[in-house]
Amino acid sequence: MDEIVEQGFNRLQTLISETKQKQDNASRELCNRNTALLSRMIDAVAPIAQEIGSAFLLKAKQDTKGELYDQKYYDEKMIILGKTDSPIEYRPDDPKKKVTQQFCVLSEKGALYELMFSNDGFVVDTYASPLTPEDALEFYGYDIIYMLYSAMRDYYLAEEEVLAALDLALGYIQKKTNT
Repeated sequence: MDEIVEQGFNRLQTLISETKQKQDNASRELCNRNTALLSRMIDAVAPIAQEIGSAFLLKAKQDTKGELYDQKYYDEKMIILGKTDSPIEYRPDDPKKKVTQQFCVLSEKGALYELMFSNDGFVVDTYASPLTPEDALEFYGYDIIYMLYSAMRDYYLAEEEVLAALDLALGYIQKKTNT
């Protein structure tokens, strides 16, 4: 009897080890393909960006009370996918302009941008720097994938099986990155 229990215990340990290895392999495979995943998710969400996105400020003047006037906006609506807590110090288009806020956004045409806000006390303006999916993942992490997943789920842009698989994968990745 003890021999049977010992065999069962050894088999259980082997199954646990094999399952852990399969999970690690699947996670590694997903990470290796995350750029392709991000690109496909962008293609799915971009068509509704015009409907659910916001018009972002291109340039405005600020009065002494902090109120904006003479506002100009980007032609395309955009969806915010992520924000950095540590923006770059100065804008690439004008090194004299300090960046106060920096976001990853998706335009209605399916382009990713880093939207950089500057404020010199009189003029508030932005610079939209094109961003590749690879760079977006490197700078903003999986938050952007999660935001796209949320849009897909909230606006029924994917089949239930796809959403369930994404939910499972994102949950697994979040556990791996949080530990």
